[in-house]
Amino acid sequence: MSSITHKMYINGEWCEAVGKELIEVLSPTDESVVGYAAKAEREDAKRALEGAQTAQKDWQRLPAQVRAGYVAKLADLLEENTERFATLLTKEQGKLYKDALGEVKGSVGFFRYAVESARRIEGEIVTSENSDEQIWIQRVPYGVTVGLLAWNYPLALAARKLGNALVTGNTMVVMPPADTPLAVLLLGELVEKAGFPVGVVNIVSGEGATVGDELVRNPITKLVTLTGSSEVGSILYRSASENITALNLELGGKAPFIVLDDVDVDHVVELAIQSAFGNCGQICTSNERMYIQQGVFDEFMEKFVAKAKSLRVGDPMLETSDIGPKVNAREIDNLVGLVERAKQQGATIACGGSVPTGPQFEKGYWFEPTVIVDVDNNMEIMKKETFGPIVTAMPVKDLEHALELANDIDLGLSGYVFTHDVRKVMKAVNELEVGEIYVNRPNGELLNGFHTGFKRSGVGGEDGKHGLEGYLQKKTVYFNYG
Repeated sequence: MSSITHKMYINGEWCEAVGKELIEVLSPTDESVVGYAAKAEREDAKRALEGAQTAQKDWQRLPAQVRAGYVAKLADLLEENTERFATLLTKEQGKLYKDALGEVKGSVGFFRYAVESARRIEGEIVTSENSDEQIWIQRVPYGVTVGLLAWNYPLALAARKLGNALVTGNTMVVMPPADTPLAVLLLGELVEKAGFPVGVVNIVSGEGATVGDELVRNPITKLVTLTGSSEVGSILYRSASENITALNLELGGKAPFIVLDDVDVDHVVELAIQSAFGNCGQICTSNERMYIQQGVFDEFMEKFVAKAKSLRVGDPMLETSDIGPKVNAREIDNLVGLVERAKQQGATIACGGSVPTGPQFEKGYWFEPTVIVDVDNNMEIMKKETFGPIVTAMPVKDLEHALELANDIDLGLSGYVFTHDVRKVMKAVNELEVGEIYVNRPNGELLNGFHTGFKRSGVGGEDGKHGLEGYLQKKTVYFNYG
């Protein structure tokens, strides 16, 4: 795929940035130029918000089913262009091509679930204490919303936010991640083909410190939905406070993976590998720290390390590859630092731990699948999200011990529990301080679930009927007809 320059989609027009600057998007595989994206400035962001504001009232007045019709057309167009988008995702983000196909399929699913939800936007009638009176509670859109996306699943996150926002009557300005903006900008072509009214969908590429800051601080914005790190979420939280802008934050995680001694070890090892190293560990719900009951620890780790060593790092376009590259050089530097500090603190690298060697790895951003043992729960590697192909492991006495260690952290997005004892499952469900728990299965949310985090892992959430309601606010009417 030759490199191309993607303009921004603002108020129904394809635009260059005011300053004419571009973002160079490099392939994580070989550092070649995949393409260029417009590097917006604050003025561009303001223009997009103003366009969304102008379009919002008329968009809101349309019946939900009519709005859903546009989103349905967008879903159809995306499905028709699956291979095109999957190839671009692999080129700019580095995920395996088969996973990129899955991301496009998931994006279509997000749009279609939103379409199905158009008939499920409901209000309430509440009994009044006054005679000849009813209390109506209506669910209405916020107005102009902003979607800020992470670089690990840019297209899926755009669909996850856009579908619900649009069907519920909001307009949206989407800011794709600076590292992986191209597939989201390309989505603008399909938005145009689907015939959305001018200004309903805007896509502005740029940097968070300027464009993102303007989108969050501008009083036109009524709701901001972010998928990103907890550090970015904290910054955004402060910025949004100026106008008391509503927030929906899905932030970082450090998922504990609890394995008790009554499991089928071989089966759980396969699921642990899948959950730790999928998308090169660049998933907020990845298995990052394993707490294995003592009775099966040695057997589990022997098999887990052997399996991790067998994973093939390589070109994400090849079916023979199990793990592709990280997204950029900064991420590699971060992983190298985390591993080195873990070793200095007394941890042992059971496998991996560095950049792989060989001519095929001279360019690109590569890291070996890494397993770290002899860890202490207070080490940095046990507290900080790695967001890469690194997993730690330590033995625990029992479920109580595992839960104590798992909860000893300020993040609470997701967690895993593996046991066939229903009483222990329920204890874990009741006591594990996370918003999402996978019991005897790998990670991966479903469209009708609810993806949310506790603690510093966020507020609000996405997916299902509760995710849809995140794009609606409540209006109460006291109707006296006497």
